[in-house]
Amino acid sequence: MSIRHGLLALLERGPRYGSQLRTEFESRTGSTWPLNVGQVYTTLSRLERDGMVVQEGADEAGHDLYAITDDGRAELRSWFGTPVDRTHPPRDELAIKLAMAVGAPGVDIRDVIQSQRSHTLKAMQDYTRLKAQALADVPANRDEVAWLLVVEQLIFQAEAEARWLDHCESRLVRLAEAAATEPSAEPGPAATRGPARSLTGRTKTRR
Repeated sequence: MSIRHGLLALLERGPRYGSQLRTEFESRTGSTWPLNVGQVYTTLSRLERDGMVVQEGADEAGHDLYAITDDGRAELRSWFGTPVDRTHPPRDELAIKLAMAVGAPGVDIRDVIQSQRSHTLKAMQDYTRLKAQALADVPANRDEVAWLLVVEQLIFQAEAEARWLDHCESRLVRLAEAAATEPSAEPGPAATRGPARSLTGRTKTRR
């Protein structure tokens, strides 16, 4: 998520101060990615350093106002016109967890999958309720439309995650069945090392 570009987009609508930017950012995204004021001002300082924004006086309450520069507008236009890079995806904790759970001693990966699936489906139901609330009245302004787009993305993301978890479970079942039909290896030194473990982490009895 680019907080930097999000703040530039808000500043293109006119000068803003830090807490005002935070409020508008969270309103636009439905507080899906909450910000703190310190984070906003740190980003504004970097934008000012890079010539993207300038301080432009203060409002009647004494808040320091920031305004976007021509360089900031050019950066914003470039951001809007450039696809989000998917060749270097961010680390996904769930994918890492399942990868590490495969064959881990004492871990039944099917339990991990089932627990995550329950959590994901509940989240999807919660997002769907939020969408229904948003659609109860026709979105009246761009902030409400923006929030609707965000919550629908969260729904699609949860749906995709649930399908992937189903796929993972099916994959493990197929691999376990294939392993069970393989001819038994000749007894050797490894046979004295204790019970083997399956892909799911369950103990397999050696025959």
